[in-house]
Amino acid sequence: MTGGRFTAPVVLPCDPACSVLRNAAVDIADGRIIWVGPVAEAPPAPGPVRALPGLLLPGLVNTHCHTPMLLLRGMGGDLPLLRWLHEVMWPAEGRLTASDVRVGMAAGCVELLRTGTTTSVEMYFFTDAVIDAVLAVGTRVLLTPGIIAAPGWDRLGSWEAMRNGVSRRIDARGLRFGPGERVELGYGPHAAYTLPAEALESVAEHARERGALLHLHLAETAEEDAALRAEHGSVPAFLDRLGVLEGRVLAAHGAQLSDADIALLGARGTAVAHCPGSNAKLAAGVARVTALRRAGVRVGLGTDGPASGDDLDLWAQARLAGYFARVRSGDAAALTAAELLLMATRDGAAAIDRDDLGALEPGRWADLVHLDLADATFVDPADDAQLLSNLVWAGGARLVRDVWVAGDQVLADGEPTRVDRATTTHELREVAARLHP
Repeated sequence: MTGGRFTAPVVLPCDPACSVLRNAAVDIADGRIIWVGPVAEAPPAPGPVRALPGLLLPGLVNTHCHTPMLLLRGMGGDLPLLRWLHEVMWPAEGRLTASDVRVGMAAGCVELLRTGTTTSVEMYFFTDAVIDAVLAVGTRVLLTPGIIAAPGWDRLGSWEAMRNGVSRRIDARGLRFGPGERVELGYGPHAAYTLPAEALESVAEHARERGALLHLHLAETAEEDAALRAEHGSVPAFLDRLGVLEGRVLAAHGAQLSDADIALLGARGTAVAHCPGSNAKLAAGVARVTALRRAGVRVGLGTDGPASGDDLDLWAQARLAGYFARVRSGDAAALTAAELLLMATRDGAAAIDRDDLGALEPGRWADLVHLDLADATFVDPADDAQLLSNLVWAGGARLVRDVWVAGDQVLADGEPTRVDRATTTHELREVAARLHP
Protein backbone atom coordinates (compact mmCIF):
# COMPACT_ATOMS: atom_id res chain seq x y z
CA MET A 1 0.00 0.00 0.00
CA THR A 2 2.01 2.99 -1.24
CA GLY A 3 -1.06 5.17 -0.61
CA GLY A 4 -3.82 4.95 1.99
CA ARG A 5 -4.35 5.00 5.73
CA PHE A 6 -3.09 2.84 8.60
CA THR A 7 -4.88 2.99 11.93
CA ALA A 8 -3.73 1.49 15.22
CA PRO A 9 -4.67 1.65 18.92
CA VAL A 10 -1.19 3.09 19.61
CA VAL A 11 1.10 5.08 17.31
CA LEU A 12 4.56 6.18 18.39
CA PRO A 13 5.60 8.89 15.91
CA CYS A 14 9.02 9.25 17.58
CA ASP A 15 8.75 13.03 17.66
CA PRO A 16 11.22 14.85 19.97
CA ALA A 17 8.81 14.48 22.90
CA CYS A 18 8.35 10.75 22.21
CA SER A 19 4.58 11.16 22.23
CA VAL A 20 2.14 8.27 22.56
CA LEU A 21 -0.85 8.70 20.26
CA ARG A 22 -4.00 6.72 21.00
CA ASN A 23 -6.43 5.47 18.35
CA ALA A 24 -4.36 7.17 15.70
CA ALA A 25 -3.87 7.18 11.95
CA VAL A 26 -0.93 7.42 9.56
CA ASP A 27 -1.78 8.54 6.04
CA ILE A 28 0.59 7.88 3.15
CA ALA A 29 0.76 8.78 -0.53
CA ASP A 30 3.40 7.79 -3.06
CA GLY A 31 5.30 5.98 -0.32
CA ARG A 32 5.59 9.01 1.96
CA ILE A 33 3.72 10.06 5.08
CA ILE A 34 1.27 12.93 4.54
CA TRP A 35 -0.56 13.07 7.89
CA VAL A 36 -0.30 11.61 11.42
CA GLY A 37 -2.66 12.10 14.33
CA PRO A 38 -5.76 10.89 16.18
CA VAL A 39 -8.40 9.25 13.99
CA ALA A 40 -11.00 11.67 15.38
CA GLU A 41 -9.06 14.57 13.84
CA ALA A 42 -8.08 12.90 10.57
CA PRO A 43 -8.84 14.36 7.14
CA PRO A 44 -10.56 12.17 4.54
CA ALA A 45 -8.55 9.01 3.99
CA PRO A 46 -6.27 9.22 0.91
CA GLY A 47 -6.99 5.62 -0.01
CA PRO A 48 -7.77 2.19 1.47
CA VAL A 49 -7.83 1.98 5.27
CA ARG A 50 -5.94 -0.82 7.00
CA ALA A 51 -6.78 -1.24 10.67
CA LEU A 52 -3.87 -2.75 12.60
CA PRO A 53 -4.49 -4.33 16.02
CA GLY A 54 -1.20 -3.36 17.66
CA LEU A 55 1.39 -0.62 17.92
CA LEU A 56 2.81 1.33 14.98
CA LEU A 57 6.19 3.07 14.97
CA PRO A 58 8.87 4.10 12.45
CA GLY A 59 11.39 1.60 11.16
CA LEU A 60 14.57 1.45 13.20
CA VAL A 61 17.85 2.87 11.85
CA ASN A 62 21.00 0.77 12.35
CA THR A 63 23.82 3.31 12.01
CA HIS A 64 26.77 0.92 11.74
CA CYS A 65 26.83 -2.56 10.28
CA HIS A 66 28.65 -5.01 8.05
CA THR A 67 25.64 -7.23 7.40
CA PRO A 68 27.24 -9.67 4.88
CA MET A 69 29.48 -10.84 7.75
CA LEU A 70 26.48 -12.91 8.79
CA LEU A 71 28.38 -15.58 6.85
CA LEU A 72 31.16 -15.42 9.46
CA ARG A 73 29.04 -15.30 12.59
CA GLY A 74 30.76 -16.98 15.53
CA MET A 75 34.27 -17.08 14.10
CA GLY A 76 37.03 -15.91 16.43
CA GLY A 77 34.48 -15.19 19.10
CA ASP A 78 36.90 -14.90 22.03
CA LEU A 79 39.59 -12.68 20.51
CA PRO A 80 40.27 -8.95 20.94
CA LEU A 81 39.74 -6.71 17.93
CA LEU A 82 43.14 -6.67 16.24
CA ARG A 83 43.79 -10.41 16.58
CA TRP A 84 40.20 -11.09 15.53
CA LEU A 85 40.71 -9.01 12.37
CA HIS A 86 44.19 -10.20 11.38
CA GLU A 87 43.94 -13.86 12.38
CA VAL A 88 40.32 -14.69 11.61
CA MET A 89 38.17 -12.12 9.84
CA TRP A 90 40.40 -10.76 7.11
CA PRO A 91 41.63 -14.20 5.99
CA ALA A 92 38.03 -15.46 5.87
CA GLU A 93 36.82 -12.37 4.02
CA GLY A 94 39.61 -12.90 1.52
CA ARG A 95 37.76 -16.02 0.37
CA LEU A 96 34.44 -14.23 -0.23
CA THR A 97 33.08 -13.78 -3.73
CA ALA A 98 30.48 -11.28 -4.89
CA SER A 99 27.92 -14.10 -4.95
CA ASP A 100 28.76 -14.97 -1.34
CA VAL A 101 28.27 -11.38 -0.26
CA ARG A 102 24.88 -11.22 -1.94
CA VAL A 103 23.82 -14.35 -0.07
CA GLY A 104 25.02 -12.95 3.25
CA MET A 105 23.39 -9.58 2.66
CA ALA A 106 20.06 -11.08 1.61
CA ALA A 107 19.87 -13.28 4.70
CA GLY A 108 20.91 -10.31 6.82
CA CYS A 109 18.25 -8.05 5.32
CA VAL A 110 15.63 -10.62 6.27
CA GLU A 111 16.99 -10.69 9.82
CA LEU A 112 16.98 -6.90 9.98
CA LEU A 113 13.35 -6.74 8.90
CA ARG A 114 12.31 -9.35 11.44
CA THR A 115 13.72 -7.10 14.18
CA GLY A 116 11.97 -4.00 12.83
CA THR A 117 15.05 -2.38 11.28
CA THR A 118 14.30 -0.84 7.89
CA THR A 119 17.53 1.13 7.31
CA SER A 120 21.11 -0.02 7.82
CA VAL A 121 24.33 1.91 7.29
CA GLU A 122 26.66 -0.61 5.70
CA MET A 123 30.41 -0.62 5.15
CA TYR A 124 31.32 -3.51 2.89
CA PHE A 125 32.74 -4.56 -0.46
CA PHE A 126 31.20 -5.94 -3.67
CA THR A 127 28.86 -2.99 -3.98
CA ASP A 128 26.61 -4.41 -6.70
CA ALA A 129 26.00 -7.57 -4.68
CA VAL A 130 24.96 -5.60 -1.60
CA ILE A 131 22.62 -3.34 -3.58
CA ASP A 132 21.09 -6.30 -5.41
CA ALA A 133 20.28 -8.04 -2.13
CA VAL A 134 18.75 -4.91 -0.60
CA LEU A 135 16.49 -4.34 -3.58
CA ALA A 136 15.50 -8.00 -3.66
CA VAL A 137 14.44 -8.10 0.00
CA GLY A 138 13.09 -4.55 0.06
CA THR A 139 15.01 -2.97 2.93
CA ARG A 140 16.78 0.39 2.82
CA VAL A 141 20.55 0.95 2.88
CA LEU A 142 23.05 3.76 3.18
CA LEU A 143 25.97 1.93 1.63
CA THR A 144 29.49 3.20 2.17
CA PRO A 145 31.71 0.80 0.20
CA GLY A 146 34.85 -0.06 2.12
CA ILE A 147 38.11 1.72 1.31
CA ILE A 148 41.16 0.11 2.90
CA ALA A 149 44.90 -0.30 2.43
CA ALA A 150 45.64 -3.11 4.88
CA PRO A 151 47.66 -6.27 4.09
CA GLY A 152 45.73 -8.63 1.84
CA TRP A 153 43.10 -6.15 0.72
CA ASP A 154 44.98 -5.11 -2.42
CA ARG A 155 43.19 -7.98 -4.16
CA LEU A 156 40.26 -5.54 -4.50
CA GLY A 157 42.47 -2.78 -5.87
CA SER A 158 44.22 0.24 -4.45
CA TRP A 159 42.54 2.70 -2.14
CA GLU A 160 42.48 5.13 -5.05
CA ALA A 161 40.57 2.62 -7.16
CA MET A 162 38.11 1.97 -4.32
CA ARG A 163 37.57 5.71 -3.86
CA ASN A 164 37.12 6.30 -7.57
CA GLY A 165 34.62 3.47 -7.82
CA VAL A 166 32.34 5.17 -5.30
CA SER A 167 32.75 8.57 -6.96
CA ARG A 168 31.88 7.18 -10.39
CA ARG A 169 28.72 5.57 -9.06
CA ILE A 170 27.55 8.75 -7.36
CA ASP A 171 28.36 10.86 -10.40
CA ALA A 172 26.43 8.46 -12.63
CA ARG A 173 23.35 7.79 -10.47
CA GLY A 174 23.28 10.46 -7.77
CA LEU A 175 23.48 9.91 -4.03
CA ARG A 176 20.08 8.19 -3.79
CA PHE A 177 18.33 5.88 -6.21
CA GLY A 178 16.11 2.84 -6.50
CA PRO A 179 12.41 2.38 -5.67
CA GLY A 180 11.54 4.65 -2.75
CA GLU A 181 15.16 5.86 -2.78
CA ARG A 182 16.10 2.61 -1.08
CA VAL A 183 19.81 3.07 -1.78
CA GLU A 184 22.07 5.94 -0.76
CA LEU A 185 25.81 5.86 -1.47
CA GLY A 186 28.60 7.24 0.67
CA TYR A 187 32.29 6.56 1.34
CA GLY A 188 33.68 4.01 3.81
CA PRO A 189 37.35 4.72 4.59
CA HIS A 190 37.94 1.93 7.07
CA ALA A 191 39.99 3.68 9.75
CA ALA A 192 42.95 5.94 10.44
CA TYR A 193 45.10 2.88 11.17
CA THR A 194 44.33 1.13 7.87
CA LEU A 195 44.79 4.06 5.47
CA PRO A 196 47.58 6.56 4.89
CA ALA A 197 46.96 10.22 5.65
CA GLU A 198 46.72 11.16 1.99
CA ALA A 199 43.99 8.58 1.47
CA LEU A 200 41.90 9.88 4.37
CA GLU A 201 42.32 13.44 3.15
CA SER A 202 41.45 12.58 -0.45
CA VAL A 203 38.41 10.42 0.33
CA ALA A 204 37.05 13.15 2.59
CA GLU A 205 37.43 15.67 -0.22
CA HIS A 206 35.55 13.41 -2.66
CA ALA A 207 32.75 12.98 -0.11
CA ARG A 208 32.42 16.70 0.59
CA GLU A 209 32.34 17.56 -3.11
CA ARG A 210 29.32 15.26 -3.53
CA GLY A 211 27.53 15.90 -0.23
CA ALA A 212 28.04 12.24 0.65
CA LEU A 213 28.36 10.63 4.05
CA LEU A 214 31.86 9.64 5.15
CA HIS A 215 31.64 6.64 7.48
CA LEU A 216 34.72 5.32 9.31
CA HIS A 217 35.79 3.44 12.41
CA LEU A 218 37.09 5.76 15.11
CA ALA A 219 38.77 5.12 18.47
CA GLU A 220 37.31 1.64 18.81
CA THR A 221 40.06 0.22 21.05
CA ALA A 222 43.02 1.59 22.98
CA GLU A 223 45.51 -0.49 20.98
CA GLU A 224 44.43 -0.02 17.37
CA ASP A 225 45.91 3.43 16.84
CA ALA A 226 48.24 3.99 19.77
CA ALA A 227 50.99 5.23 17.44
CA LEU A 228 48.72 7.89 15.97
CA ARG A 229 47.76 9.05 19.45
CA ALA A 230 51.37 9.23 20.52
CA GLU A 231 52.23 11.38 17.52
CA HIS A 232 49.12 13.52 17.18
CA GLY A 233 47.49 13.54 20.62
CA SER A 234 44.38 11.71 19.50
CA VAL A 235 42.88 10.19 16.38
CA PRO A 236 40.09 12.80 16.16
CA ALA A 237 42.73 15.53 16.39
CA PHE A 238 44.72 13.84 13.61
CA LEU A 239 41.65 13.55 11.39
CA ASP A 240 40.70 17.14 12.09
CA ARG A 241 44.11 18.39 10.95
CA LEU A 242 43.53 16.54 7.67
CA GLY A 243 40.09 18.11 7.23
CA VAL A 244 38.39 14.73 7.49
CA LEU A 245 35.85 15.91 10.08
CA GLU A 246 34.40 18.52 7.74
CA GLY A 247 31.16 17.66 5.96
CA ARG A 248 28.87 14.71 6.72
CA VAL A 249 30.88 12.37 8.97
CA LEU A 250 29.71 9.33 10.93
CA ALA A 251 32.26 7.84 13.33
CA ALA A 252 31.61 4.27 14.41
CA HIS A 253 32.30 3.23 18.01
CA GLY A 254 34.15 6.13 19.68
CA ALA A 255 34.80 3.94 22.69
CA GLN A 256 38.13 5.62 23.47
CA LEU A 257 37.46 9.37 23.44
CA SER A 258 38.81 12.02 25.82
CA ASP A 259 36.92 15.14 26.90
CA ALA A 260 38.83 17.10 24.26
CA ASP A 261 37.93 14.54 21.58
CA ILE A 262 34.26 14.73 22.48
CA ALA A 263 34.31 18.52 22.41
CA LEU A 264 35.99 18.40 19.00
CA LEU A 265 33.40 16.03 17.56
CA GLY A 266 30.65 18.27 18.91
CA ALA A 267 32.24 21.37 17.40
CA ARG A 268 32.67 19.72 13.99
CA GLY A 269 29.19 18.19 13.89
CA THR A 270 30.55 14.66 13.64
CA ALA A 271 28.00 11.97 14.52
CA VAL A 272 28.75 8.75 16.42
CA ALA A 273 27.36 5.24 15.89
CA HIS A 274 27.29 3.61 19.32
CA CYS A 275 27.76 -0.19 19.17
CA PRO A 276 27.69 -1.34 22.82
CA GLY A 277 27.31 -5.06 22.14
CA SER A 278 30.23 -5.41 19.76
CA ASN A 279 32.44 -3.15 21.89
CA ALA A 280 31.68 -5.26 24.96
CA LYS A 281 32.20 -8.60 23.21
CA LEU A 282 35.59 -7.49 21.86
CA ALA A 283 36.51 -5.92 25.23
CA ALA A 284 37.03 -2.63 23.38
CA GLY A 285 35.47 -0.34 25.95
CA VAL A 286 32.25 1.58 26.56
CA ALA A 287 31.52 4.79 24.68
CA ARG A 288 30.72 7.82 26.82
CA VAL A 289 27.26 8.29 25.40
CA THR A 290 25.91 10.74 27.96
CA ALA A 291 29.00 12.95 27.58
CA LEU A 292 28.68 12.81 23.79
CA ARG A 293 25.02 13.82 23.92
CA ARG A 294 25.75 16.66 26.34
CA ALA A 295 28.36 17.95 23.88
CA GLY A 296 25.72 18.07 21.14
CA VAL A 297 27.02 15.04 19.28
CA ARG A 298 24.33 13.18 17.35
CA VAL A 299 24.42 9.57 18.55
CA GLY A 300 22.71 6.65 16.85
CA LEU A 301 22.81 2.94 17.62
CA GLY A 302 24.56 0.23 15.63
CA THR A 303 24.89 -3.51 15.86
CA ASP A 304 28.26 -3.63 14.09
CA GLY A 305 28.78 -6.72 11.95
CA PRO A 306 27.08 -9.97 12.99
CA ALA A 307 30.49 -11.62 13.23
CA SER A 308 31.27 -9.46 16.26
CA GLY A 309 27.83 -8.32 17.45
CA ASP A 310 26.66 -11.17 17.02
CA ASP A 311 23.09 -10.39 15.99
CA LEU A 312 21.33 -7.60 14.12
CA ASP A 313 18.83 -6.76 16.87
CA LEU A 314 18.89 -3.01 17.48
CA TRP A 315 16.48 -3.36 20.40
CA ALA A 316 19.14 -5.37 22.23
CA GLN A 317 21.66 -2.62 21.51
CA ALA A 318 19.28 -0.02 22.92
CA ARG A 319 19.02 -1.95 26.17
CA LEU A 320 22.78 -2.40 26.40
CA ALA A 321 23.29 1.30 25.73
CA GLY A 322 20.96 2.09 28.61
CA TYR A 323 22.56 -0.42 30.97
CA PHE A 324 26.10 0.77 30.27
CA ALA A 325 25.21 4.46 30.51
CA ARG A 326 23.61 3.92 33.91
CA VAL A 327 26.48 1.83 35.27
CA ARG A 328 29.09 4.22 33.94
CA SER A 329 27.38 7.33 35.35
CA GLY A 330 25.90 5.86 38.51
CA ASP A 331 22.65 7.50 37.44
CA ALA A 332 19.62 5.21 37.23
CA ALA A 333 17.89 7.78 35.01
CA ALA A 334 20.67 8.01 32.43
CA LEU A 335 19.13 7.22 29.02
CA THR A 336 15.44 6.67 29.67
CA ALA A 337 13.24 4.32 27.67
CA ALA A 338 12.02 7.25 25.58
CA GLU A 339 15.57 8.42 24.87
CA LEU A 340 16.64 4.91 23.86
CA LEU A 341 13.68 4.52 21.52
CA LEU A 342 14.58 7.82 19.86
CA MET A 343 18.23 6.76 19.57
CA ALA A 344 17.05 3.72 17.59
CA THR A 345 14.81 5.79 15.32
CA ARG A 346 14.83 9.58 15.05
CA ASP A 347 18.34 10.12 16.43
CA GLY A 348 19.76 7.41 14.19
CA ALA A 349 18.27 9.14 11.15
CA ALA A 350 19.67 12.48 12.35
CA ALA A 351 23.12 10.91 12.77
CA ILE A 352 23.18 10.13 9.05
CA ASP A 353 21.58 13.44 8.04
CA ARG A 354 18.36 11.81 6.88
CA ASP A 355 15.37 13.94 7.86
CA ASP A 356 13.20 11.70 5.68
CA LEU A 357 13.58 8.62 7.93
CA GLY A 358 13.27 7.64 11.58
CA ALA A 359 9.93 9.25 12.48
CA LEU A 360 6.28 9.23 11.48
CA GLU A 361 5.95 12.78 10.21
CA PRO A 362 4.63 14.34 6.99
CA GLY A 363 7.27 14.29 4.27
CA ARG A 364 9.19 11.30 5.63
CA TRP A 365 9.21 7.92 3.93
CA ALA A 366 6.52 5.53 5.12
CA ASP A 367 8.90 3.04 6.76
CA LEU A 368 6.57 1.50 9.33
CA VAL A 369 6.77 -1.29 11.89
CA HIS A 370 3.74 -3.00 13.42
CA LEU A 371 4.26 -4.61 16.85
CA ASP A 372 2.09 -7.01 18.85
CA LEU A 373 0.40 -4.96 21.58
CA ALA A 374 -1.45 -7.96 23.05
CA ASP A 375 1.77 -9.60 24.26
CA ALA A 376 2.25 -9.97 28.02
CA THR A 377 5.28 -7.67 27.70
CA PHE A 378 2.85 -4.81 28.23
CA VAL A 379 1.50 -4.99 31.77
CA ASP A 380 -0.52 -1.78 31.45
CA PRO A 381 -0.64 -0.66 27.83
CA ALA A 382 -3.09 2.11 28.75
CA ASP A 383 -0.34 3.93 30.69
CA ASP A 384 1.97 5.89 28.38
CA ALA A 385 5.11 5.73 30.53
CA GLN A 386 4.59 2.05 31.32
CA LEU A 387 4.05 1.24 27.65
CA LEU A 388 7.32 2.90 26.61
CA SER A 389 9.22 1.27 29.46
CA ASN A 390 7.88 -2.20 28.70
CA LEU A 391 8.51 -1.80 24.97
CA VAL A 392 12.18 -0.85 25.34
CA TRP A 393 13.27 -2.79 28.42
CA ALA A 394 11.22 -5.98 27.98
CA GLY A 395 9.81 -6.10 24.45
CA GLY A 396 11.52 -5.32 21.22
CA ALA A 397 12.27 -7.55 18.26
CA ARG A 398 10.11 -10.53 19.20
CA LEU A 399 7.02 -8.28 19.02
CA VAL A 400 7.56 -7.35 15.34
CA ARG A 401 4.76 -8.57 13.09
CA ASP A 402 4.71 -6.46 9.92
CA VAL A 403 7.03 -3.99 8.19
CA TRP A 404 6.58 -1.55 5.33
CA VAL A 405 9.32 0.35 3.48
CA ALA A 406 8.22 3.36 1.42
CA GLY A 407 4.67 2.07 1.92
CA ASP A 408 5.43 -1.39 0.45
CA GLN A 409 4.88 -4.33 2.79
CA VAL A 410 8.14 -6.28 3.02
CA LEU A 411 7.35 -8.34 6.15
CA ALA A 412 3.96 -9.93 6.85
CA ASP A 413 3.29 -11.79 10.07
CA GLY A 414 7.02 -12.19 10.63
CA GLU A 415 7.89 -13.46 7.17
CA PRO A 416 9.50 -11.55 4.28
CA THR A 417 7.15 -10.95 1.37
CA ARG A 418 9.70 -10.77 -1.46
CA VAL A 419 11.99 -13.70 -0.72
CA ASP A 420 11.63 -17.07 0.95
CA ARG A 421 13.28 -17.09 4.37
CA ALA A 422 14.02 -20.82 4.32
CA THR A 423 15.82 -20.39 1.00
CA THR A 424 17.93 -17.46 2.22
CA THR A 425 18.89 -19.46 5.31
CA HIS A 426 19.80 -22.54 3.26
CA GLU A 427 21.97 -20.50 0.91
CA LEU A 428 23.65 -18.78 3.85
CA ARG A 429 24.55 -22.10 5.45
CA GLU A 430 25.93 -23.49 2.21
CA VAL A 431 28.35 -20.57 1.83
CA ALA A 432 29.24 -20.52 5.54
CA ALA A 433 30.13 -24.22 5.44
CA ARG A 434 32.87 -23.40 2.95
CA LEU A 435 34.21 -20.48 4.97
CA HIS A 436 34.24 -21.86 8.47
CA PRO A 437 37.22 -24.03 9.51
